[in-house]
This record gives sequence, structure tokens and C-alpha cells, in this order.
Amino acid sequence: MDTPVLITGCSTGIGRATALAFARSGRPTWATARNPAALDELAAVGCRTLAPDVTDEAQRVEAVKQVEAEHGMVGVLVNNAGYAQTGPVEEVSVGQLRAQFETNVFGLIRMAQLVLPGMRAAGGGRIVNLGSAGGLMAFPGVSAYAMTKWALEAMSDALRYETRSFGVRVVLLEPGGVVSNFAATEEATWPQYADSPYDGFRRNHRDRMARFNRAGAPGMSSPENVAKVIVRAATTRHPRARYKVGVAPRVLPVLYRLLPNRGWDALVGRMFPV
Repeated sequence: MDTPVLITGCSTGIGRATALAFARSGRPTWATARNPAALDELAAVGCRTLAPDVTDEAQRVEAVKQVEAEHGMVGVLVNNAGYAQTGPVEEVSVGQLRAQFETNVFGLIRMAQLVLPGMRAAGGGRIVNLGSAGGLMAFPGVSAYAMTKWALEAMSDALRYETRSFGVRVVLLEPGGVVSNFAATEEATWPQYADSPYDGFRRNHRDRMARFNRAGAPGMSSPENVAKVIVRAATTRHPRARYKVGVAPRVLPVLYRLLPNRGWDALVGRMFPV
């Protein structure tokens, strides 16, 4: 029997598209999100649904236990849960930064820790971490998010080395821009201060992200395109360590390395005028 897939953050976007892709392939699929009502469509196509908050220890432990009770192990963990905390470094509070790391980093690490004993006992398994092009270079206004994705780069590398002798494969996806409601979430998290010196930057950032976040925009991928890569990374016999999706993670790191700092800063300044 196919081993089960456990996917976090399935209410919208990449997580939802990934759960649909796995369910339609016939593999046992467990889709999770903090809001259970957001999972009704996934349940209708055959997904088992759970509503854990990846920052809550009791809830994430229980979610893994439920999958293991039915299947013996989690065969594939897709660590997708996450959001973008936006705003300039000066105005993002330490509390907001901690919350960003609790979801995007510590929640994902803890989910990996919880599934690994079962994978080791079974002699195999797959962990797919959702990174970002933002983990390869940082842009103004999204430093908190970029820091968490840089952390996933390090975690994924270390975990890949540590678990390969047990038959566990660790994969990191590095998608660029994806058309979803992610941009709306970005806007909602921007700190609100009266008479902020960054008001102009915020308007520029919001307008630029709105132009990027539309179907057909240059360099943008659909959630379904990313989901196809996740399914391939989770099921191929010999997965790559990293999968880059879209234009940004392929082109921008090259420019980042080749351009002098002044040239890179000029490019970023045109992309995200402050």
C-alpha cells in the first residue's frame, strides 16, 4: 500500500494544490490547516483532514499520532505551513519576528522531529521542506520572512546529511513568485504606525506586489505548477537536494553573486523603491 502523505498549511495556495495532486494520484493524503472549514473541498476529493496549529506542541503531536495509528508511519511529510511577516526592520517588533520563526522555522523543525522516529523504524521516508527564493537573497520589506527561509536552507542541508543512512531523503523546494493570496497576507502583516517614515515605501511595496501577484505576470508560477514539483520530489526514487521553481531562484542568485554590491543595490532599488 502507498505510504501516506502529511501536508501542513493546506487552506490555500501551494498546500491546497499539493493535497489535491496527491489525493488525485490515489496516495493516502492527510491535509492540515488551522481552520478546518478551509479543508472541506479537500475532504470531498478524499483527503483526510486535521486541524493542528504547527506552533502548538499538543496539536502537532496528535496529528502525527493519528496518521501513524492508521498507517504505521508518515511516509512523506510536506512541510508547507508558513506566512510572510512584512515591514521594515526598524518597525517589525521582536514579538512579530518571534511569531514568524515559530511558524516558519520551529513548527517545521518540530514536525520533522515528530515523523522521523517512524521513518527510521521503517527504513525510509521523505521530508519536503518549502523554502523560497527569499532564502537565497533578501529584499527590502521582507527581511523577517527571508530570515526564516535562510534558516530552512541550513536545516535542510544538515538534516539531509544526518538522515540519509536511515533511508530518509530530505528535499528543499525554492519557489519564486507564486500567484496566491500570499501577497494579501503580506500586506495584512505590515506593522501599523501613525506617521511612519516608511509610508511611501509601504505603498510602493504594496503596488509592486499587486503587479507581481497575478496570473500571467512574468516569472510567476501557479500553485499547481509548484505542486507538481513537490509530488515529483516526494515520489521519485532519487530526489535532488533542491528544486528551484520559476525564474527568480534561477536568475537572481546568479546576479547576486556576479554583481558588485553597488550594482545589486541599484537593481533592488529599482525593483522595490523605498
